[in-house]
Amino acid sequence: MARVIRVLLVDDDALVRAGLSMMLDGAAGITVVAEAADGQEAITATDAHAPDVVLMDLRMPRVDGITATRRLRARTRPPEVIVLTTFDTDENVLHALRAGAAGFLLKDTSPPQIVEAITRVAAGDPILSPRITRRLMDRTVAQAGAYERARAALATLTPREHEVALAIAQGRTNADIAAGLAMGITTVKAHVSSILTKLGLDNRTQIALLAHDAGLT
Repeated sequence: MARVIRVLLVDDDALVRAGLSMMLDGAAGITVVAEAADGQEAITATDAHAPDVVLMDLRMPRVDGITATRRLRARTRPPEVIVLTTFDTDENVLHALRAGAAGFLLKDTSPPQIVEAITRVAAGDPILSPRITRRLMDRTVAQAGAYERARAALATLTPREHEVALAIAQGRTNADIAAGLAMGITTVKAHVSSILTKLGLDNRTQIALLAHDAGLT
């Protein structure tokens, strides 16, 4: 029997939560286990319900989405976090990614795309809204010293790890990387794990950010 993906919805707008809950409960392989109105409730709900994926708003009272994401991702067995926001130019989105979010979507994303994002993130693949990814990456590259630091970090990788890191930055799944580089999926996963360890990163999204900082994509 296929594993059902457990989802926690975090948004201070009750109507948004209700709409998402209704939509996701109709999707095969996904169940909404809890809702939260702010980051503090999200942490409490995670303790109580152990979700696999958290859909996280950014601007909320008490504890905001960035702080909540950072706290959740610091756990021993953290849930994956997808930022769901209306702010396509808000610098907080980039901060959320660096806090460990697996990706971000805009709130006008279609229901099928949200379902696909949850499924992909639960499987270990990041999902980034293409409408804002390029703009955020350009801003990151422009930061003082980001290019040099990223280049120096990537230089610590083996040639094969460097190829895998570039493929991740291009949005390829493990299966795509395995096919393109003529290696097994288990080997790809081992390279990804090694890259994360060497670079001190939390997830594949941060690998992609680093590659963008280095001007590789």
